[in-house]
Amino acid sequence: MKSSLGPLCVVAGSLLSSTVFAHAAVAGATPPFAGATFEADFTVSHGCNGADTYKMRVQIPEGVTGVRPVDSVFGKAEVEKDASGNVTAVTWTRPASEVRAEDTHFFHLGLRMKLPSKPFTTVFFPTTQTCRMLGGTETVVEWTSTAGGEHNHDGDAGTAPSENPAPSLYLLPSRLPGWNQYTVDEHVHDLTVFKDALIVWSGSQAYSFNSVTQALIEKEPGVTALTQIHPGTVIWVKY
Repeated sequence: MKSSLGPLCVVAGSLLSSTVFAHAAVAGATPPFAGATFEADFTVSHGCNGADTYKMRVQIPEGVTGVRPVDSVFGKAEVEKDASGNVTAVTWTRPASEVRAEDTHFFHLGLRMKLPSKPFTTVFFPTTQTCRMLGGTETVVEWTSTAGGEHNHDGDAGTAPSENPAPSLYLLPSRLPGWNQYTVDEHVHDLTVFKDALIVWSGSQAYSFNSVTQALIEKEPGVTALTQIHPGTVIWVKY
């Protein structure tokens, strides 16, 4: 960690950008910290070519535990478990009588879970959306592509690229206000995962999501821009 940061930390600020949601997405009121309990909000922005959404099935990946779904105005939740009692999927189904003649609503589906203790990795939740016409005809859309993820370096985590990405969470390390030291076990090539940090240091390299601070980093003598982090690297991050 650089001991004398000069003007860099004076002007460093955390800039938050809005998340662009896919048609089936997951987010939460708090950041998804690795190893922590997380209240997930799965959102369904529209149905299928004008047909109303009737059922949503979300697969729970290995390593996600303590899953407890929330019944919603969309419908009641049912869980599937493996032989060990671990929840492997959650399905919300609307009463057929409540399916509308056309696709007009946005839906929220919630569950609480404990996330894996694997910071700087992506957790995918492959999701199946079933839509239904009033006559009973059903259409299925698979939001299951795990290619790449939002910040992954490797090109594929299980399937080929697709226009239907699975909802995913990029796990962040827990932190305290001030300086935090981490040993990064994953290859981090997209440093916007530190967009809520003031500054990131690795040896004589530094990064900030704040464009003003980043410009100062690039002008600081003896300091070069940090562009990626390799496994085993020790970093210092100020929040």
